[in-house]
Amino acid sequence: MKIVKTPKSRLHETDFDNLGFGDVFSDHMFSMVYDNGAWLPPEIIPFDNLSISPALSSLHYGQIIFEGLKAFRAHDGSINIFRPEKHHERLNKSCRRLCIPEVDGETFLNGIKELITLDKDWVPRKRGYSLYIRPFIYGADVYLGVKVSDTYRFLIITSPVGAYYKEGLNPVRLITSGEYVRAVKGGVGTAKTPGNYAASLLPAYEANKKGFTQVLWLDALERKYIEEVGTMNIFFLIDDELITPPLEGTILAGVTRDTVIHLARDWGMKVNERRLTIDEVLSAARGNRLKEVFGTGTAAVISPVGEIQHEQTLITINDGRIGSVSQKLYDEITGIQYGEKEDRFGWCYTI
Repeated sequence: MKIVKTPKSRLHETDFDNLGFGDVFSDHMFSMVYDNGAWLPPEIIPFDNLSISPALSSLHYGQIIFEGLKAFRAHDGSINIFRPEKHHERLNKSCRRLCIPEVDGETFLNGIKELITLDKDWVPRKRGYSLYIRPFIYGADVYLGVKVSDTYRFLIITSPVGAYYKEGLNPVRLITSGEYVRAVKGGVGTAKTPGNYAASLLPAYEANKKGFTQVLWLDALERKYIEEVGTMNIFFLIDDELITPPLEGTILAGVTRDTVIHLARDWGMKVNERRLTIDEVLSAARGNRLKEVFGTGTAAVISPVGEIQHEQTLITINDGRIGSVSQKLYDEITGIQYGEKEDRFGWCYTI
């Protein structure tokens, strides 16, 4: 793999004790071009602005997909990349839905490995911080007709980050989606593509103005079945049953979601992937059967939910505090990521 090093690192301009999320970028990026029916040899080059045509097809028609995963500094100084094979699997699933050529697993993993090895000093050493990895592919044709692009560019950029939500592990507040919908079966709800996030911006903006952290999406047809949160999958602990909406074509197959399901079942918990109505959640809350609610995602890992508002009803979960299951899952997952706990499932790729 060709590697072109930057002549001047920006590492010492970065305050690693006060990192936000996604506003600082490391020195290099991975780049690979698709042309004439094949991916060309990849390279690593200095992080820089892109030079593109105003007629770039993906700017107009949205033929773009992306992923998000993390690398963690372990206590022994090594670097753990968490579940890269699942992210590669989901990347290719998104590729298929958006008519983008797939990327083979060796190229994906080796590209991330070489990039992070080169920029290893950008992986934060402070507990609670990590290096966010953003692979993405966009159609690169310069053409204003609506068609599948013939050329593509695959890039991987990285960013040292802190907590995604300002609340951290303090419970967030959610409000149901009201008149808005996110996805329907047969659409692109299962793909990690910018259009899904564009659809969520206005509802999230309105939720923020009302004092809520994010939107709790209900299904597009009957407006009663819970699907996911704006940037996370969602779990409900009702009595002794951990419930999460099933993957039926409208929500993203979260890697942290899969991790939680594996861990909870390994611990002997009753886990059910099933349809769940907002009315069932409200009823469980009234009957003191709703024990915990939490979101899951690469960015936040576990995000406990303290309040949910639906229409005129507001419920409080676990007195607005993080629950024991949420805390245990957070401790276990982050413990594995930082090399503090045994990686029994082989989830970490170590550099």
